[in-house]
Amino acid sequence: MSGTMKRWQLRQPGRAHLELADVAIPKPGPGEVLVRVSAVSLNYREKLFLDGGGYSNMPLPFVPTSDMAGEVVATGAGVRRFQEGARVIANFQTDWVEGPTPRQVRSLGGSVPGVLAEYVVMPESWLVASPKTLDDVRASTLPCAGLTAWTALVELGALRPGQTVVTQGTGGVSLFALQLASAMGARVIVLSGDEGKLSRARELGAAHGIHRGHTPDWAKAVLELTGGQGADHILEVVGGDNLARSANAIASGGRISLIGVLEGFEARFPVLPLFQSQGVLQGIFVGHRRGLENLVRAVDQLELAPVVDAVYPLAEFPKALEHLDRGPFGKLVIRVRS
Repeated sequence: MSGTMKRWQLRQPGRAHLELADVAIPKPGPGEVLVRVSAVSLNYREKLFLDGGGYSNMPLPFVPTSDMAGEVVATGAGVRRFQEGARVIANFQTDWVEGPTPRQVRSLGGSVPGVLAEYVVMPESWLVASPKTLDDVRASTLPCAGLTAWTALVELGALRPGQTVVTQGTGGVSLFALQLASAMGARVIVLSGDEGKLSRARELGAAHGIHRGHTPDWAKAVLELTGGQGADHILEVVGGDNLARSANAIASGGRISLIGVLEGFEARFPVLPLFQSQGVLQGIFVGHRRGLENLVRAVDQLELAPVVDAVYPLAEFPKALEHLDRGPFGKLVIRVRS
């Protein structure tokens, strides 16, 4: 395939330097496939990289974003896992197939170029077959947010029916956790500072909603809702001082999955509640390819429909970033091709 394509890229670090460029369509080499991108979903990580200078040490021009769904349109020599016409999604952490986290782990839109282009070339090992029950817009939301929730609750958390899960906020990871946990028979408590979003979370299956503004000591509220037992799983997406409240709300033998850093990369919290509960504080670094394949099967079997707040055309990526600044309910997706 020859010709040119559209691609968002940076020639200098920073959101102000984003440009929609015309570049040559890449060609797959041995072991690689060419994917016609259909949809790309956004993560809070995009803000960290664009506004925090995360691309400053990367070769420029650099392509942002990590989560992609599309169709294989050409294959290089030796490709075995996918044929032309296969629907695929990208594995966020490219080389991590399974097992413990490697000492060095690469990620799309970070240590390797991202996917916000009409076509991308990548090794076939970086891809997973798309869910059969989802269109490309919804499938594109799985690689980072969906897999993070799945890793925390299932791959590492061994979620069981009847357990209590606390999710914080109504972004992509939190809503995936709500949907997964509810579908698997757990009771979910959602924290949010927006009553409208809490109402929508209840419609998705949340058993309870706690308004953070009205109930700043949400840990006490969780204990009251659980008869003093606490939560078996807490997805900590805020960090900072909020981690102390998570430690106070954990059940005996419960787990805090440390996922987000909205309040920064440093945190202090009293350790006595964690000692008393013999709880686990587990860092979550998205997940591996086998986990993503397991998630895809679960999505098809449970017939989960990821929550998409809005879809933007490729040319309106900056507008989508502004929406990300405001805090969406669920995921934001760039439709690259219809």
